Formats: sequence, structure tokens, C-alpha cells
Amino acid sequence: MQEIAKLQKEAMDMLKKTSRTFYIPITFLEPDLKKAVASAYLCMRAIDEIEDHESLGSQEKQELLHATSKMLQNGFDKKQYEQLVVPFQEILPPVSLRLGDWLEICPVDLVDKVKESTSEMAEGMAKWVDKNWQVKTKEDLDEYTYYVAGLVGVMLSDLWKWSADVDTDRDLAIAYGRGLQAVNILRNKDEDSERGVQFFPEGWTRADMFEYAEGNLAQADEYIKSINRKSILLFCKLPLALAHKTLKALKSGKEKMTRLEVEQTVEEVQAEV
Repeated sequence: MQEIAKLQKEAMDMLKKTSRTFYIPITFLEPDLKKAVASAYLCMRAIDEIEDHESLGSQEKQELLHATSKMLQNGFDKKQYEQLVVPFQEILPPVSLRLGDWLEICPVDLVDKVKESTSEMAEGMAKWVDKNWQVKTKEDLDEYTYYVAGLVGVMLSDLWKWSADVDTDRDLAIAYGRGLQAVNILRNKDEDSERGVQFFPEGWTRADMFEYAEGNLAQADEYIKSINRKSILLFCKLPLALAHKTLKALKSGKEKMTRLEVEQTVEEVQAEV
């Protein structure tokens, strides 16, 4: 029991280090749901760091992601995973090396859902590593944004159903994730171009990507209307409000929101809900 409590504290500390954007809304959730969402976020961050790692080759990334996906499908053996990442322990970040720990903090009746979603994401990421992240069509963009963000929306909707009997629309849940990811794509376009990554479909302008982001965020606005549990609504509404405001900042020529603007948005959302 003491060991799990220690792991839970370390998980929240890791969450704070890896994503302040999601750390705040996760703290709004009730205890069991907070553990499940924190576990899921860290597991997905663990594989995301493998996908994005600058020192790993394409083949190494694909092998690691495929192997991790298979382990997650087959019950998951923590020791086996630790052996898998031993050759990379000097270069992979702690969040990736400790994937087994993040699964241990998840409530028992939710851990299979977290494993299933993380496994699907790892498989999708491996596919896009193989494609060298070259998006050519809107269908490609939809597929990529589904794997890295849309399926997070689906998983969260399953968790809302389990914890509070909150029913949400699957397609709107996917759009919620896609909208947030599209804002990230716009924000990181120059950086992505420098590393040879292309998330804009062929022939698309910046205006086209803004339209794609806005369309998905409009569906995300519809998604949160079906949520009547305050803690869950707070969780969903804050990243969405930040995405809307980031999009507005980008349109006006800014690179991102200021820290003060982020803090003000947190206060506004808490006051609204």
C-alpha cells in the first residue's frame, strides 16, 4: 500500500514535469478517476517520447513501439518491458522507462482500457514513424490525429461512462482530441518543417489548417455539452478553452499564449463551471 502511494505521488510529480497543461485539469478529478487519467496520460507520454526521440532511428522506434503494443495486448509484464528498454536506458526519459509503474497506479477495473488505448496508439505511432510523418491528404491527417489524440478522447469518454455514467458521442470525442492536436500542429509548424515532418496535407495553406482546427473545436464544444459532472466538465473545458485562445493568438501573429493568459483562462473556466 505504501509503495502504491509513493508511486502515485511520483506519477503526479512526473505529470507536472511533462505537461502543466494537463496536470491542472487532472487535479480537478475525483481520486479514482484522477489515478486512471494520470496513468493513461503518462503511459501515452511514455510512447510519445519514443516516437519523437531524436537519437533513435526509425527502425528502433518501430520495433520498440510494436513490441510495447504487443505487451500491452497480452497482459503486460513489467520486467519484460524493463528488459526491452535496457539498451536505451541512457537516452530514453524516465517517463518512458517507467511505463510499468504508471500502469500500477491505475485502478484495477480501468487498467485494461488504458492498456488497450495505449497499445492502439503505439501501433498507430509505429505506422507513422514508418511513413516519416508525411501527411499527403486530409484522410492521412484524420488518421494521424486520430491515433495521437482522437483515441484519447474515446478512452476518456469510456472512463467518464465508468466513473459517472456520463454518456458522450464517440465522433465528438474524437473531434475533441483532433481539435487540440490541430492547434499543436499549427503552433509547431516551423519546428516540424525543420525536422522534415509534414502534417499539412499537400496543397493546404495555413488557412486550411485553421479551418480544420476550428471545425473540430466546434464539435468539441458540442461534446462538452453532454457532460453534467462538474469535475469532468472542468477537466474537459480547460484544455478546450486554452486551444481556442491559442488559435486566436496564432491568428493574430503570436507564437503562443502568455503564462498570465493561461492563468487567467484557468480562473475563468473554474468560475464558469
